[in-house]
Amino acid sequence: MNLIALVIHIIVNTIILTPVLWLSGRALVGKDKAKFTDAIWIVVLGTIVGAVLGSSLSGLIALVVQLILWLFLVKHFFDCGWLKALAISILVAVIFAVIAMVLAVLGYVLISSLF
Repeated sequence: MNLIALVIHIIVNTIILTPVLWLSGRALVGKDKAKFTDAIWIVVLGTIVGAVLGSSLSGLIALVVQLILWLFLVKHFFDCGWLKALAISILVAVIFAVIAMVLAVLGYVLISSLF
């Protein structure tokens, strides 16, 4: 495992995922339980442990363990149940997918207008 790559991965994940996770948490558990600093901790810890597990375990086992880890982190930091943690995680994935599609379309429009 490359330490520089891990640090870059943590920084990028924190910048991209934290606001989306925080907004999803606020929408489903409320502003009292979903703090921005908690979202930062979830992303940083999930990224670090996920990278370690991904490099030490293989394939489907690593995927299942990482999924349970992320759900546990959301459950713990946002003080909610397992189903609410799953709902928050699904909402994060949907919001992230929408943002990615919008950015892809904007990039395509920008590049096509230049040529």
